[in-house]
Amino acid sequence: NIPTVTVIHTAEEAAIAAQYVDVLQIPAFLCRQTDLLIAAAKTGKVVNIKKGQFLSPESMVHAVTKVKESGNNSVMLTDRGTMFGYQDMVVDFRGIPAMQEFGVPVILDITHSLQQPNQSSGVTGGKPAMIETIAKAGIATGVDGLFLETHPNPTKAKSDGANMLQLDKLEDLLTKLVRIRKVL
Repeated sequence: NIPTVTVIHTAEEAAIAAQYVDVLQIPAFLCRQTDLLIAAAKTGKVVNIKKGQFLSPESMVHAVTKVKESGNNSVMLTDRGTMFGYQDMVVDFRGIPAMQEFGVPVILDITHSLQQPNQSSGVTGGKPAMIETIAKAGIATGVDGLFLETHPNPTKAKSDGANMLQLDKLEDLLTKLVRIRKVL
């Protein structure tokens, strides 16, 4: 009884994936693709749209509107950071309440917002030491949920290891975040 999510990249994948999962996720780089948004919406599944790193939070109203006008009000947005120069991502916490004004839940993707793309090594880097800080700030800002990638040994992960939380640190972090949420 755990909801499942998968990423879709083409409109044709929407109906196929919808047979097996609860949430269809639209990747950040495809968040403005009208045909993809409409196809996902028409499945009736929850549609999670990741905000492109190149877009303002306010511009995401257009993606939300496309899904809702297709007859699906089960939509949420995920902020995964904004490009800061060529090799870094930052979280602009003003974007959380701005996107919540659209009447949809807003999720903060902690681990991807800490990516450092376009490194000279050709491999995306990250700042996993900042996971707790960004997660706490997101909770304090009122985000509706968090997305975190974990692995028992992030250096051995097949992808995104540079910004993952080591699995044995997850329970402690979640305990701290629940305490912050209860205070609010």
